[in-house]
Amino acid sequence: MVGGIHTFRKFRVRPHLELVMFLGEDILAWLVIALGGAMFAGNIAALIRPPKQRRDTNDLTKAPVFRSVVMATIGAIAMVWALVSLL
Repeated sequence: MVGGIHTFRKFRVRPHLELVMFLGEDILAWLVIALGGAMFAGNIAALIRPPKQRRDTNDLTKAPVFRSVVMATIGAIAMVWALVSLL
């Protein structure tokens, strides 16, 4: 142990420095925007453009309309709410 405890002292947090939160203060709002937007876009895309081929015999030919509209609405509400909270 060459320097002992004296070499560690220079790495301590100094009280006069301001601590910065990792990835910013609004990380939760940004994550809700991303997840809500993905939820909205994915459900709308499933309604507009269903897959051309079924992968399995259990796959549906098209997405359930009511469930997709409800999930897209929930995603849009979450996205707008988070956008407004950033203002």
